[in-house]
Formats: sequence, C-alpha cells, structure tokens
Amino acid sequence: MSDGARVIVGVSGSLHSLTALHRAAEEARARQAVLVPVLAWTPVGGERNYRARPCPPLLRAWQDAAGARLESALGQAFGGLPIGLPVQPLVMRGEAGPVLTELADRPGDLLVISAGLHGSARGRLRRLLRGSVARYCLDHARGGVLVVPPSTLHEDLRALHRGVDLRELIAA
Repeated sequence: MSDGARVIVGVSGSLHSLTALHRAAEEARARQAVLVPVLAWTPVGGERNYRARPCPPLLRAWQDAAGARLESALGQAFGGLPIGLPVQPLVMRGEAGPVLTELADRPGDLLVISAGLHGSARGRLRRLLRGSVARYCLDHARGGVLVVPPSTLHEDLRALHRGVDLRELIAA
C-alpha cells in the first residue's frame, strides 16, 4: 500500500453513489490505497432546526441510521466490505460537499463522487437551493476529484419507474 494514499468516496446509497463506490474501489486497488467510503448526514430539518430544539437521543438515532445506510450501501455494492482492499468507512455529520472536501486534505488523496442526476422534483429543487455536491467538490477540493458519470442502468430503471411496459424493453 502506498504511504497514506486514500481514495475517498461520497456514498448516499443511491444507484449513482454505488457506481462511484465501485469506481473508487478500482482506483484504490490500482493506487494501492485505502478506500474511505463516507456517508455525510445532517439532522432531519437541518442543523439550524436541531440547534433550536436539540434532542440527543434523536441525534444518536439519526447517526445510527446513517451508519446503517453506509453498511447497506457497502452490502449492495460488494456484499459487505470489499475483499483484499483496506477500507475505512466513515459516517460524518455535515453537508456532503464540505465534509468530503475537508476530509480529502492529504497530498495524493483522490476524491471520487457521482455526477448523480436528480430526476425527481425534490432532487431538482434541492440542487437548485443548495447546488450539487459534485459542483461543490470541484470548486473547493484541494486535490484530485474524479466525477463518475451515472450508470447506464439508471435510465433503464427510470424507464421502468415511469411505467414503460417491460415487454417493450425486452423486445428492444
């Protein structure tokens, strides 16, 4: 393993982030680096609302849920932790962009993120209000950033979600 080399990848559990997670594992193997999958989370309703009405048991529950989401994502992507690769999963409180760029602060770190397209109205509104994580990371990262394009499977799943007849996809 390279001295202190890390490949840090943002994980949300979405299909886009799972694609990025696979690419990050490939990069970590090629670089002989540690894979650092990171799930960033914030309290439901945001930090400001939480500060106005703090509830430590609820905060612990949200953190535990974030940990479970990261574990689930690793399970979906690899069936658990990837074999033969050093992995240091992290669950961190904060907005994804700032958390990822602050974490990827060592020389030689590579930050891997998905270029997830927000197809839902909620996702488009969120991106409009807060900007995309990918754009934030590209604008603020101190080291290398690899933006992974969406998986081609995503369009197939969106077509199924829109109600496209499965027979049409099979015939094509």
